[in-house]
Amino acid sequence: MSENTWTEAAREILDCCLRERAVPDDLILNLTETAAGTGQAARDAGEALFREVAEPLADRFEPRLCDAYAAVFAKVIARVVPQWSPGELTERYERLRRRRVIALPASEAAARIYVLSRVTLGADVAITSVVLDAAKKRFPRAEIWFVGPAKNWELFAGDPRLRHVSAPYARAGTLSERLSAGLALQNLDGIIIDPDSRLTQLGLLPVCAEERYLFFESRSYGGDGNEPLPELTRRWVAEVLGIGGANPYIAPRETGGGGGITVSLGVGDNPRKRVSDPFEERLLGALAERGLPLLVDKGAGGEEQRRVERAVAGLADHANLRTWEGPFAPFAAEIARSRLYAGYDSAGQHVAAACGTPLVCIFSGFACERAFWRWRPAARGPAEVVRVDGADPEGAWAGAKAALERLLASRR
Repeated sequence: MSENTWTEAAREILDCCLRERAVPDDLILNLTETAAGTGQAARDAGEALFREVAEPLADRFEPRLCDAYAAVFAKVIARVVPQWSPGELTERYERLRRRRVIALPASEAAARIYVLSRVTLGADVAITSVVLDAAKKRFPRAEIWFVGPAKNWELFAGDPRLRHVSAPYARAGTLSERLSAGLALQNLDGIIIDPDSRLTQLGLLPVCAEERYLFFESRSYGGDGNEPLPELTRRWVAEVLGIGGANPYIAPRETGGGGGITVSLGVGDNPRKRVSDPFEERLLGALAERGLPLLVDKGAGGEEQRRVERAVAGLADHANLRTWEGPFAPFAAEIARSRLYAGYDSAGQHVAAACGTPLVCIFSGFACERAFWRWRPAARGPAEVVRVDGADPEGAWAGAKAALERLLASRR
């Protein structure tokens, strides 16, 4: 069967969930059987399952869709890991989504606290770092471990309180490869704090005994309110860990140059977040004319890198413009010491917000109204959010230009 066939099947599953209809079991199982296999067909089916079902359900931030997600993905997981039945997984999920306090070991100094990565860089800054900050304050003598991919760990590797458990996650892999990341965590011997991690498939995949597990269901927490995710995480750790004032942060080993402007045009594999040409060239041109050092991230390669190269091609006469090609953590250090950051809704905006760097966020392609409010930057410094509704490059440029003028004028 073709990639389009799997996409159509996944979209039918999503439609049932959104309309609150029962999803036919054969639809779930047929897609799961292929996604759990090997080869290109498995990757295509796995991609459809996550891109067309898991992510749209999560991105809407609706409590009822958390139930729909659990009902579908409990069957998916049980098909691949038959030691658990769908009923056992959903019952466990219901118990763990309720907030509760965990009993500490007799000696807190002997405790190990494992905080699971959200896998995406921006979410680890906006959400996971708040949990890490609270865990360090709540358990001052315990070992605190960040569990996640190496590139995410690099954002915190300079924090002397933290240690690292490597947990790579195959975001483009088959279903079996994705589930293996969580299954590899079965031997962690301490308290696990899960901020809705993809490592556990948003809390469904068991990684330890329930009495050692704290789960923050970020998709439903906050209900119908409009608070951004860092604020909701701060509230949750205050309720569950008794720690107020936890904040997003980064702690890379590298230090940035500072004094200039940093830009990221990355969209995290979501082309809807991008504003069509010639927006990016206009943005970089206007910033280059300021005469300040300008550092533009080329991103993760592929189309993102080609877009940046096209946008800077006509700016060769600006000696103050440089491009960045390499790991994200050193670039994050540059953002932290910048005079201004500009970019789409992506990891860079959350770094700037956490570090108090003045920022302009061009926010487009959000799944729904609540997604806009949840993912907007919770900035500690001056911030301008340029909301782009629909395909409106001229409106986006007018908004971005005005936002840049306001922030740069205030920093003179």
